[in-house]
Amino acid sequence: QVQLVESGGGLVQPGGSLRLSCAASGSIFSINAMGWHRQAPGKQRELVAVIASGGSTVYADSAKGRFTISRDNAKNTVYLQMNSLKPEDTAVYSCNAGVVVPSLRYIEVWGQGTLVTVSS
Repeated sequence: QVQLVESGGGLVQPGGSLRLSCAASGSIFSINAMGWHRQAPGKQRELVAVIASGGSTVYADSAKGRFTISRDNAKNTVYLQMNSLKPEDTAVYSCNAGVVVPSLRYIEVWGQGTLVTVSS
C-alpha cells in the first residue's frame, strides 16, 4: 500500500502565500513524476504543476511566476509554494505520484486533497 498525505492548506488573504506539502509513504521502490492538481467548486480538476524525478518542471499558465513546485526525494515529499494568491486560486489541491512498488509494478497514487481558500 502507498499513501499520499497532503498538508498546508487553509485560509489566506489575497496576495498572501501558502506552502503545501505531500508526503508519500508505504511500500515504495521509487517515485517518478509528482504533481499538484486542483479542483474549484463547479469546475473540472486541472493540473497545476508537475515535477519529474530529475527535477524538471511543468506549470499551468495560471501558476507560472507565482507557484513553485519542488521535491525532496530523500523524504518522498513534494511541495507547492504558492505566492501572490488570488481568489480564483481557491480550490481543493491534490497531489499525485507515479510510484514503482517493490514488485516493480507501476501505480498512480492520489492524495485526499487539502482545501485552499483565498478570501479577505
